[in-house]
Amino acid sequence: MKRFLLTTVIFSLICLNVSAGENNDLRTLFLNGRAGICCINIRTFNANDTNGNEIIDEDETGGNFLNAVERLDELRKLGINTLHVLPVTPIGRLKALGTAGSVYAPANLWTINPQLVKKDSELTDLEQAKRFIDECHKRNIRVIIDLPSCGSYDLFLTHPELFIKDARQCSIVPTDWTDVRLLDTGSNNRLNQDVLDVHKKFVDLVIKIGADGIRADVATIKPYTFWQEIIKYARSKDPQFMFLAEASDSWREPPSKYAVFTPYDKLLQAGFDGYYGSFFNLKEWKAQEFIDHIKFNQKLLNSYREPKNVIMSFSTHDEVSPVVLKGENFSNMIIWLEATLPFNRYYIDGFPTGDTYIYPWANTKAEKTETDDDYYFVHRGKLDIFNFSRKPGGNNDNILENFKSASKFRQENENLILKGSFTPLKTDNEYVFAYTRTLNKETVVVIGNLDFENPQNKITLKVPNLNKKKSFLDIVAGNDNIKTENKKIFTDLDAGEIKVLKISERK
Repeated sequence: MKRFLLTTVIFSLICLNVSAGENNDLRTLFLNGRAGICCINIRTFNANDTNGNEIIDEDETGGNFLNAVERLDELRKLGINTLHVLPVTPIGRLKALGTAGSVYAPANLWTINPQLVKKDSELTDLEQAKRFIDECHKRNIRVIIDLPSCGSYDLFLTHPELFIKDARQCSIVPTDWTDVRLLDTGSNNRLNQDVLDVHKKFVDLVIKIGADGIRADVATIKPYTFWQEIIKYARSKDPQFMFLAEASDSWREPPSKYAVFTPYDKLLQAGFDGYYGSFFNLKEWKAQEFIDHIKFNQKLLNSYREPKNVIMSFSTHDEVSPVVLKGENFSNMIIWLEATLPFNRYYIDGFPTGDTYIYPWANTKAEKTETDDDYYFVHRGKLDIFNFSRKPGGNNDNILENFKSASKFRQENENLILKGSFTPLKTDNEYVFAYTRTLNKETVVVIGNLDFENPQNKITLKVPNLNKKKSFLDIVAGNDNIKTENKKIFTDLDAGEIKVLKISERK
């Protein structure tokens, strides 16, 4: 009888251990460059703006975990297999920004934001969050939950021991983030156990609701050993649990003199699976800078003992809409670069349809607010994280069709894109980049013009794998004004145009 009970206990413990993330394959997916990630804010994701004023009024329904399920099939059809969910923790209401408060100003890190919960449901807040993630998993969509880097002023008042203080014992406002205060994580040699324990509570929360990974907001402002501890703690519960660092090779210093600074490469050494490439600088680059960054990431990611990868952060919730920045062609260029480079694709909600994220009520006084800010605070041209606003989405059919075509192309040519050799092509034009990806007898050629105001004409490219008699040339994207001769391609490019060609052997 004792032997039977002992066997039963051991079996139960094994089952409990396996059940934590037993179906989680996000790390593998991400490390292989196969993640197609969409960043969403549950509060706006499926908000129902019935009167069309682009704000969710008192008698309208904001986004919540349960009605978010209605949009999952839509994203899956667009080739999205992973969601990056902006913070789901409660929001501070003091010294706040916006009428709902910033999702990055958490009142705590261990419970669910009541703004994201359907009020008349019989399910608890945790059950609603878990239902959403379960529905994602049913559709083979993985979920990354965002971990805020700082705490709200409300949290400082209730738990001052968690925060850095100056000589007057006042909390620290990092850079211009006026709605948050800097957490005291300690140093590499001496961590703040209270802050470490709070972050372990966050890990417990997101694993409890079934999430597959964490995206660490401004991961650079916490010590190396802090992340080692947190990542080790999470992986003890789920070995496949993925960690993505918001960190970039172009970041050089912390947002406050009181903060530590752990660069991207040290974060990767600490256990993060990936980070943000500096692809968001494409809007400022010329051709060689872009090509150099691709090669930099390929070299970097091959320099670690364990596999690492990167997201193509051309457009994030911190970036102004590509349509606002450079016009429609910028969005289409991003779409096809994401489809033809061997890294993880990354988009934000509303990007596939060309949302400008420009709201008519921006920075005007509100009739009602849930915070001490009675103005609709927004960042012009960026996804709203401060108010109860409309569901993201534009009405640009051309961008949407390019998005659908590029997602299909990526899916059909994934081995070629991920495993093929990368070869930059010389163009003798500072604005025009070109590269190939080749595997076996197939080659993808990508040509783009980073001048979004002027066309670039008489572009000549030498493509070694192009043989007019033996090769079939398919124009996948871009205008068809292309001529070929003696292993060369001749073309003109409109302002901001990208062309994608596929060369295969004639049958």
